[in-house]
Amino acid sequence: MGARFKSIAGLTVGLAVLAGLAFYVAHTMTDGWAERDIRLRTQLAVNGARRSLVSYWSIDQQLDLAQVLVELVRDERMMAATSCAPEATVLAATPAYPPRFACASIASRFARGADPRAAVPSVWHGVDRLPGGPVHLSALPLTDQDRVLGFVVLVRDLGYAERRQTQASRLLLALFGLVAVAASGLTMLMARWSWRSWNEALRRLLRGDLAQAWFRPFVRDVRELVDRIVAEKEADHEAGAWTPERLKTALNRYLHGEKIVIVANREPYIHSRAKSGEIEVHHPASGLVTALEPVMQACSGVWIAHGGGSADRDTVDKHDRILVPPGEQSYLLRRVWLTPEQEKGYYYGFANEGLWPLSHLAHARPIFRGEDWKHYQTVNEKFADAVGAEVDADDPIVLVQDYHFALAPKFIRARLPRATVIMFWHIPWPNSERFGICPWRNELLDGMLGSSILGFHTQVHCNNFIDAIDRFLEARIDREQHAVVRNGRTTLVRPYPISLEWPSRWLKTAPSVEECRSSVLKELGLASDALIGVGVDRLDYTKGIEERILAVERLLERYPEFRGRFTFVQLAAPSRTIIERYRQLNEDVEKLAARVNERFGQGDYRPVVLLCSHHEPPTVFRFYRASDLCYVSALHDGMNLVAKEYAAARDDERGVLVLSQFTGAARELAEALIVNPYDLDQASAALAAALNMTREEQRDRMRSMRGLLADFNVYRWAGRMIEDAARLRSRDRLTGRLLDNAMGARDEGTTR
Repeated sequence: MGARFKSIAGLTVGLAVLAGLAFYVAHTMTDGWAERDIRLRTQLAVNGARRSLVSYWSIDQQLDLAQVLVELVRDERMMAATSCAPEATVLAATPAYPPRFACASIASRFARGADPRAAVPSVWHGVDRLPGGPVHLSALPLTDQDRVLGFVVLVRDLGYAERRQTQASRLLLALFGLVAVAASGLTMLMARWSWRSWNEALRRLLRGDLAQAWFRPFVRDVRELVDRIVAEKEADHEAGAWTPERLKTALNRYLHGEKIVIVANREPYIHSRAKSGEIEVHHPASGLVTALEPVMQACSGVWIAHGGGSADRDTVDKHDRILVPPGEQSYLLRRVWLTPEQEKGYYYGFANEGLWPLSHLAHARPIFRGEDWKHYQTVNEKFADAVGAEVDADDPIVLVQDYHFALAPKFIRARLPRATVIMFWHIPWPNSERFGICPWRNELLDGMLGSSILGFHTQVHCNNFIDAIDRFLEARIDREQHAVVRNGRTTLVRPYPISLEWPSRWLKTAPSVEECRSSVLKELGLASDALIGVGVDRLDYTKGIEERILAVERLLERYPEFRGRFTFVQLAAPSRTIIERYRQLNEDVEKLAARVNERFGQGDYRPVVLLCSHHEPPTVFRFYRASDLCYVSALHDGMNLVAKEYAAARDDERGVLVLSQFTGAARELAEALIVNPYDLDQASAALAAALNMTREEQRDRMRSMRGLLADFNVYRWAGRMIEDAARLRSRDRLTGRLLDNAMGARDEGTTR
């Protein structure tokens, strides 16, 4: 009984501590809610009356101005308001305005809380107390274009907030009291039940029913424990973070060290001949390559890609292979050659004038041509032939990458029926209505269903794909297993959010942040206290580069304190320039940047710097580490690895990521400043907030994002797919043996 009362007392004490903690949290939260509510209401009130305030802002129109202020304070919680000239003199005030909050007094508080660099002070808020209770003060600057007229002071009653907080606290305490009483009663009941169960078990033991009363449950528990220990032992390799070593272990465990074959249009290394005649090696500006190349270095295998470099043919052996990376030679690159007609029809035509705009909501009309479709089919078969030539088993693991090869899984399946084919679609998958635009939609879906596993970045894209199957093909959809069954074959449809290697190899050799910043400032001719923003993209209309520059323009319009100090650097790699839409984009971006520079530039200062050329990863990381913010403004994107690269580059835990809500990365990097890139006011406000953000908040946000990237890196992405593929292959092998045994038994019976 004593132990029972001790447990009840312990529970009661624990609940009391929990109640105190909850009381504190509730108190803090209600304070925060009240503060945010007041600030928002105050800003909205002044914005609504701004035109009238500007119209009557004169010593000669005090009566009209006072009437506007009276209208402002009609809210029952608003007490009084006054208007102050820049020299802190009163222009007009409501009758109940407290004398102690004179313009001069407010102006001094305003000045202490303002940014000394700002040409126009920001909003100031404070709390004070009058004999009737606490009040909230807000001082908001009033401007007419670039001219500062003065500021408006609003006084709000905070008594209602105290009353609401008191009511919430009482309710919370009453609730915890009830919970404490209920828990105590439940503990007493459980204690009595336990005592009766013990007596009953003892009687059964004395009756000799030992095995049934004791040993069977005991043996069952021990057996479950042993099974769990064995399972944990078998999965011991999964302990800790995903690394190249852990991925290799998974490969050896599940696939017995077999090599992986990757099919991708883009090659990880391009050999080009320079003007001097020497051969140079370049890394393409590709998120796909950024993600997949570390996996290939960890797992070895073969990367099959289109050889498009001017010196690619000069560097391969007689089998069109070359060991890469240069100097490390950890895996094979097999190059496939295309004719100019095939490249134009398959890559520039069907893939990038058809499927690319079809999949992205970025206001470009998809173009589909019958000739392009024929080339697309031919090239997909050509790559399937290359897979057949490179595998060393009849049931290999093949990773097919992206929208260039929607037909390849089916073609590979025809050549290698027992292959485990994983297709990963790196761009968004459109809804079924939009996908229905494609004249060959059924053929594309049927080709993709040759995969064993079909991966997308997000569950939304998986759902869109399954909806397309449901609408356009005869197939059974297993929504519980997230799978499609067609012609007796099952394709799993899974979300696998792609990521980066961790830590990044480019970070290992990168200069310090101080060195990076110093070199970038010198290269751009900027002052030591300059503020730098950076964007890194291919010149593509889905990346929102025009909207990004317009947001910078809007920033300089709304926040003149950043003029002459903030420079946005856009690293833009030319892309698909054979397509008219891309050539036009290049011209439009250059014209827009020139217009903003002409409008806000002074002397050598340019607010927008366009660096339109290919940049190797070390250069990109140098700009990442030198910048104060990175703006990713994609209008629609599957993931967008630039956002993750920026966080990976900032081991100093500085810098701010401003991120479009239309990227897959926005679902993971919630600590970024998430914006709608079409909303220039919101985007420019986020840029201003990023430039004014304290080091402590930068550190907290960046540390959280980097922690997520460390846990959910590209090795985890690949490992999950490999594990799923291995389970599928084991199941298929078992099914194959069962079928073989059944056929053998039938044949034997027939012979007899």
